[in-house]
Parts: sequence; C-alpha cells; structure tokens
Amino acid sequence: MKLIQAIIKPFKLDDVREALMEIGITGMTVVEVRGFGRTKGHTELYRGAEYVVDFLPKVKLEIVVKEEQLDIALETIQKTAYTGKIGDGKIFVIPVEQAIRIRTGEEGRDAV
Repeated sequence: MKLIQAIIKPFKLDDVREALMEIGITGMTVVEVRGFGRTKGHTELYRGAEYVVDFLPKVKLEIVVKEEQLDIALETIQKTAYTGKIGDGKIFVIPVEQAIRIRTGEEGRDAV
C-alpha cells in the first residue's frame, strides 16, 4: 500500500475528488494548508500599504491506495490538478506498512 500526499490549489479540489471517484478511489483526507515553494509568496496592496504574503493557501490530500491503483491515481491527480501556472503543487508517495479499519478490525489491504 502507498500513501499519496498531493498538495494542490484549493479550487482544483472538487475536480480532483470527482476524477478519483471515477477511477474507484473513494476515501481521502483533506486538510487546508498554507505554504510556499518556488513561488516564494507574493506582494499585495491593502488600503494603500504593500505587504508580503509568504504562505499561499493550498489543499493537501492524503489517499491510501493499493499498489495496483497507484499509477492511475497519480496520473489522475496530476492531470486534473494541472493549470500550467506556477504553484500547481506537488505529489509525494510514501510506503504504508499497516492499515487497520477501526470499526471492523480489518487489516492491511482489506482496511483500504
């Protein structure tokens, strides 16, 4: 099993969720986050004063998938979250050693 962490632009969340549901991935955790990468934030003007916005709003998706679902899930997220502009986000893949469904006690792949 693998944990996919995808950091994307907030307005792309619904599109990504729907695309993942279409390929059979229904479970995910979503967290509103703020951060910066190469964009390094930007300056804005508020009531005549200029200030720096260092951390930009993003959404982090966490999805545990079976090995055979990994490639299609990554492709779907990348294709759907893409805008072609700086700050589209990043995807990280992390091994998952164990999963347990609390309600039923199912373990491993059955818990996903």
